[in-house]
Amino acid sequence: MSAGRRLALLPLLAVAAPAVPASQPVPSLQPVATPVASLPGAGLAARLAEVAPAASPEVLELAARAMSCALRDPALGVDPRRLGVIDYSRPSTEPRMWVFDLARSQLLFEEWVAHGRNTGENLAKKFSNAEGSFMTSLGAFTAQETYMGGNGYSLRLRGLEPGFNDRARERAIVIHGAPYVNPVAAKLQGRLGRSLGCPAVRPQVARKLIDTLRDGTFLFAYYPDKEWLQRSRLLSGDCGAASSSVAHL
Repeated sequence: MSAGRRLALLPLLAVAAPAVPASQPVPSLQPVATPVASLPGAGLAARLAEVAPAASPEVLELAARAMSCALRDPALGVDPRRLGVIDYSRPSTEPRMWVFDLARSQLLFEEWVAHGRNTGENLAKKFSNAEGSFMTSLGAFTAQETYMGGNGYSLRLRGLEPGFNDRARERAIVIHGAPYVNPVAAKLQGRLGRSLGCPAVRPQVARKLIDTLRDGTFLFAYYPDKEWLQRSRLLSGDCGAASSSVAHL
């Protein structure tokens, strides 16, 4: 992807999302495919809010802002055609992961995702970048290569936020399928099963979702953590400083 093409997308990424009516997510065993080509080009965040009304417009705006910063540095390997958003402020019993195909203007997935066993029960509360914490990490990631591991087909994540998730690879924080990500069982026990820190997904969608994200998708994992929101360089006003700080991770 050329630097020129990346920069051409920045005006869309910089526009904040307008408020949209709240709606309940509709569970589905198949990926969502919602075309938005007919929507006016009012900016990426606004378009995302239109096709994912169950998602928080404020979280989508933050994701768009962070992606805009990351795209300014080609060394981060971000593919501007796709975007993943996880909102850990939502309970695990609800879909809280959205994957967008920006090139085709579609919402591809609206999915359940697990958090780490020490991050919380149904609601996430604590996050960590430390090895052995069994907690989820916050912030922006680049989805990288796939591999076959103990949890089957998995996707490595590169953390782009120093101090918050930049140890993701050494901690083996990856996306993989897991049988404990079961929405039916979650209703009975009051929460999804939990991982050792990985954003695990349903086995039925894992391979297709992973293949959609692999090779450069920007993945934004949100929680209203004051320290992260204040210190995240990708959410600061100085994107140039942000990109130079994370380019050599």
